[in-house]
Amino acid sequence: MASVRGAWRGKCLTPGDDPAIDTRMTAPLRLFNSLTRKLESFEPVHPHEARVYTCGPTVYNYPHIGNMRAYVFADLLGRTLGWKGYKLTHVINITDVGHLTDDADAGEDKMEKMASERAQSIWDIAKHYTQAYWSDVQALNIRQPAHWSIATDYIDDMLEFAKSIADRHCYELDSGLYFDVSTVADYGRLARAVTEEGEGRIDAVEGKRNGADFAIWRKTPPGEARQMEWDSPWGRGAPGWHLECSVMSGKLLGFPFDIHTGGIDHREIHHPNEIAQNQAFCGCGSLGEAENSGARIWMHNNFLVERSGKMSKSAGEFLRLQLLIDRGFHPLAYRMMCMQAHYRSELEFSWEGLEAALTRLKRLLMAVEKLREKTDARIAPEGWKLERAQGEVGGALLPLLNRFDEAISDDLNSPVALTVLEEVLSHKRLDPEHLLQVAGAMDAVLGLNLLGLARADLRIRPAHASIEQSDVEAILEKRKEARAEKNFATSDRLRNELAAAGIEIMDGDPIGWEWSLVQ
Repeated sequence: MASVRGAWRGKCLTPGDDPAIDTRMTAPLRLFNSLTRKLESFEPVHPHEARVYTCGPTVYNYPHIGNMRAYVFADLLGRTLGWKGYKLTHVINITDVGHLTDDADAGEDKMEKMASERAQSIWDIAKHYTQAYWSDVQALNIRQPAHWSIATDYIDDMLEFAKSIADRHCYELDSGLYFDVSTVADYGRLARAVTEEGEGRIDAVEGKRNGADFAIWRKTPPGEARQMEWDSPWGRGAPGWHLECSVMSGKLLGFPFDIHTGGIDHREIHHPNEIAQNQAFCGCGSLGEAENSGARIWMHNNFLVERSGKMSKSAGEFLRLQLLIDRGFHPLAYRMMCMQAHYRSELEFSWEGLEAALTRLKRLLMAVEKLREKTDARIAPEGWKLERAQGEVGGALLPLLNRFDEAISDDLNSPVALTVLEEVLSHKRLDPEHLLQVAGAMDAVLGLNLLGLARADLRIRPAHASIEQSDVEAILEKRKEARAEKNFATSDRLRNELAAAGIEIMDGDPIGWEWSLVQ
């Protein structure tokens, strides 16, 4: 199968001193590698390029906001790589088959289970929840990747991959084809589960050689039928969840590629199994060489926690982005909340914290609007690299650009980068056009869309609101007339009427009014 592997394997090139990327005025990009447990300088496999794979959603239900933190983080990483001058190829997968209700290869297929519960076609289930996920991606200003890789589009490739490793690394049971983790070096190094705890997880699958062995292909049990199943050398069935990511990352990016991202929950089971498959397929040895894992750097964002337990989909009602919108919060307030915390830190969700993030976003937009009032220039620095920003503005703003670069180059330190952006917008005496240019270039990394939004865009009508915006404007006009006539009793009555309907009047503020937020 050497020819098969050769089609997947990227040529390993040594990063060189290419004049197309001048790093003399930039801070070195350092990222935390979960596999080695240390900060490492980013050195691309292919000069000038950055190839990134992100584990995407299993589209059996709506994503909760904790799920979406992983994609906000991956988007920040991609934007940072562009800021540093690299050509980005980003792949995010859509899992529409294979993922069981238990990550440890136990339970029902999540897709099949939801289709059965809803009495719907599994293909319709996948389409509906994929569209819902993509809507959340758009609402959070997450850029489109180079590829959305749909798992069921790669079944033939999965079969070829499995066949190439089956003889040396797998064995067959009545329930399917299993990967023998003892056949690769350093299994579990990413999670440290085996070496630190003394044993891996134990699954109740009769006949397994090792407790940590996992399914490559799961046979359809006799007498049963799945909506999604295919023929294979090991019987009719469906691929294991871990197989798809090895296949799609290798196929689209080549082994080794630069960075693999995902939530910290993937670090314990999914990614160690994916790494084992990559080692087997590429004929790689020890994970002492990180690229033998399939990727040079593995990155994981920490959990978003919510003390009521509504991060769990099993509870039925869980925190979706749409729930935040229904309560009157602009979705970019959630992105701001994510930017306020380092991606490797645990982030606690609260409605009070979300309101504070919205207020911070509002203040940034107010500062941008004030600068826009002072210049007629059209500023559109989306996609600007640091070098261009440095060349465009110069002077007093260069130290701020460099501080921003130092922060974002330090393992994506968005909290510090955000404060530098605020410092830029707080300047009173510098050229407003230059300030907008710098702020826009910084925001092209943070993704808050400061140059594309107006403050009024943050005024989201809560789902519970009992009054329409047109009616609000009409009442405000009547109140304006009453105040002009010094009829303060009527003015107060109208204010109270609006307050009862969830409207906060802001006299003296150009925006005039806002919806009251529901917590």
